[in-house]
Amino acid sequence: MKTVTIVGLGLIGGSFALALKKVGNFEKIIGVDGSLQHCKEALELGIVDTLGELKESVLQSDLVVLAIPINAIQRILPQILDYIPAKTIVMDMGSTKEGICKLVKNHPNRKNFVATHPIAGTENSGPKAAYPELYLNKVAIICDAEDSSIQAVKKIQKIYQSLWMNVISMTSNAHDQHIAYVSHLSHITSFALGQTVLEEEANEKAIFDMAGSGFESTVRLAKSSPAMWTPIFLQNRENLLIAIDAYQAQLGKLRRMIDQKDEQGIEKYLTETNTIRRILKK
Repeated sequence: MKTVTIVGLGLIGGSFALALKKVGNFEKIIGVDGSLQHCKEALELGIVDTLGELKESVLQSDLVVLAIPINAIQRILPQILDYIPAKTIVMDMGSTKEGICKLVKNHPNRKNFVATHPIAGTENSGPKAAYPELYLNKVAIICDAEDSSIQAVKKIQKIYQSLWMNVISMTSNAHDQHIAYVSHLSHITSFALGQTVLEEEANEKAIFDMAGSGFESTVRLAKSSPAMWTPIFLQNRENLLIAIDAYQAQLGKLRRMIDQKDEQGIEKYLTETNTIRRILKK
């Protein structure tokens, strides 16, 4: 595999390109992006070697990486699979998997596609936010691997592992259920907290002056790209609604204890929740 085309030159795609360059996996990295500004920055920053149009770039590539919003992946993936050369592998890096996998389930070239989700990111976006260590020691998930060719899956595994990532496999359905709780719900609560403060606290200077590290770390995700997260919330709607309901139930439980001045209940609740530290350390 000598040539890779990366579609989407923001944080995810740009960081992937830089990481590939660092380990020397490919001889040539082609960038494709609908934003002229992103293209200009990616070229100036050395993220890609050259820029190209989608179809012409795909036709000369051994690997095509889709690092764009979910709705855009669903729009162009079937088209790409229609005309890719027999040797070309296509992978996506989207945060929801079931909708994408169902979309191309019966496509004649489904075996050339590997559905993946590298669990990595920051609240920043664009080529200037990209850095090669984004994926270091993170987890990459491959979904519905049985629908891809064995050779394609092995090559994608090898690429992720070369970036010092731990690769695991699961069904797209299981992925979307789990990710609703450990990723998507975190973003929902961060956006909701940010909006609550903006609506209830009109004094912006007070927000800036009084916001401690706890607030800053909790609301950090609310700075994430709306263009990326809006389709994610809608694509994983059913799982996310269940997660939101469960979260609201926990807020209701805590609210009742605070209202009732239940000191022992609150302390017991917080102590039990501290268990998450032990789990996350693993």
